[in-house]
Amino acid sequence: MFPSSSELLRIAPELILTAAATLLMMIDALGRRPRPALFSSLSAGALLVAGAGALWAYRDPGPAFSGMVLVDGFATFFRLLVITVGFLTVVASHRYLRREGADAGEYNALLLYSIVGQSVMAAGNELILIFIGLEISSISSYVLAGYLRDDRRGNEAALKYFLLGSFATAFLLYGVALIYGAAGSTSLPAIRATIARAPGLLVAISAALMFVGIGFKVSAAPFQMWAPDVYQGAPSPVAAFLSAGPKAAAFAVLLRVFLTAFEPIGSNWEPLVWISALLSMTIGNFAALMQSDVKRLLAYSSIAHAGYVLVAVTARSQVGVAAAMFYLLAYAFMNLGAFAAVTHLAGKRERYLKIEDFAGLGAKQPLTAALMALFLLSLIGVPLTGGFFGKFYIFKAALDSDLVWLTVLALLNSAVAAYYYLRLLVVMYMNEPGEASQQLEPLTGSLRAALVIPALATLILGIFPGAVLDFAVRSTWLLR
Repeated sequence: MFPSSSELLRIAPELILTAAATLLMMIDALGRRPRPALFSSLSAGALLVAGAGALWAYRDPGPAFSGMVLVDGFATFFRLLVITVGFLTVVASHRYLRREGADAGEYNALLLYSIVGQSVMAAGNELILIFIGLEISSISSYVLAGYLRDDRRGNEAALKYFLLGSFATAFLLYGVALIYGAAGSTSLPAIRATIARAPGLLVAISAALMFVGIGFKVSAAPFQMWAPDVYQGAPSPVAAFLSAGPKAAAFAVLLRVFLTAFEPIGSNWEPLVWISALLSMTIGNFAALMQSDVKRLLAYSSIAHAGYVLVAVTARSQVGVAAAMFYLLAYAFMNLGAFAAVTHLAGKRERYLKIEDFAGLGAKQPLTAALMALFLLSLIGVPLTGGFFGKFYIFKAALDSDLVWLTVLALLNSAVAAYYYLRLLVVMYMNEPGEASQQLEPLTGSLRAALVIPALATLILGIFPGAVLDFAVRSTWLLR
């Protein structure tokens, strides 16, 4: 039976992005390759149209394709989030691809396909569909991590990412198989109904296995070992994308699955998430203290921030889910902005990635340094930035759920994190300009946009957080 118009409308973002990615590959396959600007423009335009499609689909929310897809406020929030991440990645990548002499067509097509998978994950209401979306996103991401074929670091990053990602996927699939055996369905509402009537050991094992698979995708400890090497070896715009897009989509799956299907056994999985949150914050922050490479520092920072979001998941409340959604949005902007600054400073073949390479940036390029400082302050959680309210709402949700010790430990970890962020600030403004700053080229229009847009969003979320948080709170009703 042919899908109805309302069903097609509810998957409009995925259809638009799939068509655009296929078109890019066809154009790239032609004998004479067009200028890279064409691919960037088409990709950015497709993402804007897909974002409009996501908003249009939200006007008629509901299930589609026998309940496999669920368009609601939660799905729309994460769809728009990953599409925004993709748009900013395209903008930040334009100059980088020209500088490295890389093929822009294939790169942008892979980026769009990855976002298609992430959108499917956000709207998935059935485990098999969620798995398909996860694999679409992951396979594209594996290739993007090693996109510069002559870069040994990129090849190593892609291989590690692929092998460990495949291993984690096996855990997820085993969990799906076990829950199907226990519940006789892979639909999240049906699984919840079955578990509520007859929970058992098989269900608990399934939840644990699925948490391992999803925990890898969000780089939560003790499944975080891939992140530093992959972020360091991947092209900087790709590392920015991996730190925000796939992570947000994986957290959407974690929230949807564990607060819908596995909510009746929440008391069983809550200690597991509690421990993972503490390990992620502690390992990420203390390992970042010892880093001299900025991309590795941001990778360990990403692990720590995954721990903060897991604190909100542990709260198992409507406020906790809304806090996690808000934090993921704020984190996406401040991290993408920080990686855009790193992309600009790194130079050809990414020669300048050490902390000391940022020396004197405040004197040589005041705008770049000021925006980088804003992103670092937001990552710390300084007031008037999105990072401050993100942490505030997470800690409030944890305290409301009587997670006092976890909140205290999270606050202590935030204090530790301030040291390595502030160290980078000191180098930018207190040290004499080094070779990297001396040879730094002026900001191009695309990189300027990749810095200014996240900066404005970070400030808006830090000064006027109410609208986003209210929407996030309303969007959590269908999770329970």
